[in-house]
Amino acid sequence: MKADVFGIDGKKTKQVELPKVFKEKIREDLIKRAVLSDQSKKYQPKGNYIWAGLETSARYRGRKEAYGSLKNKGQAMLPREIRPKGRWGDVKVVPFSKGGRRAHPPKVEKVIIEKINKKEYEKALKSAIAATANLEIVQKRGHKTEIVPIILEDTFNKINKTKEINKILSTLFREDLKRGKETKKRTTRKAGKRTPKTALIVVTENSDLLKSSKNISGLDVVLTKDLTVELLAPGASAGRLTCYTESALKELEKM
Repeated sequence: MKADVFGIDGKKTKQVELPKVFKEKIREDLIKRAVLSDQSKKYQPKGNYIWAGLETSARYRGRKEAYGSLKNKGQAMLPREIRPKGRWGDVKVVPFSKGGRRAHPPKVEKVIIEKINKKEYEKALKSAIAATANLEIVQKRGHKTEIVPIILEDTFNKINKTKEINKILSTLFREDLKRGKETKKRTTRKAGKRTPKTALIVVTENSDLLKSSKNISGLDVVLTKDLTVELLAPGASAGRLTCYTESALKELEKM
């Protein structure tokens, strides 16, 4: 399986043999499981304040002989605030009272991470990489391109200007970059605007692309060692338009 290599001018320079990982069988079920696992690792544990609803003078007097007991007085025998001269105040502490504690508050020890077997995740990662070389799956995901995967020369690693990299990438997939810039879906006031994911560029260490591509809308740049299934298949939908540098391909061969 071969792919064209593109230079800084956006033209084909040569062809390279793709690693065996691109021939992996595409398993969408495994990809979805792996993406859910990646997303769950970003969740923040929730817990309640240990004294929530209990910081009050309210107490329960149930014994008939107790001073100020409400027994046989036609009032609910519940924890009430203590007021001057032995009077009783509002009901507190119990879950159904105003300002009372929660019956079943969130627990910090709750397991919120979706676990997945190591070999299963590796299989999903290889499957997601293989999906980036399938034109039908990439186009089905909404990307406007005719070339997959896109292999870039290592000279791309030295580009340190956002304007330059944007100009060069526009020659390779102009419509897809335009889609990421102009198609912003409005969600809620809290979430703000949601930007569609465009291309993903996989690079190796000491690449200037990590900084120069930061401000391009919808574009992500990642190191080969930090590659995750979620980046390759955002929203558990496989087939993201992906660019690999030549040195990144050599690292993928070790997989």
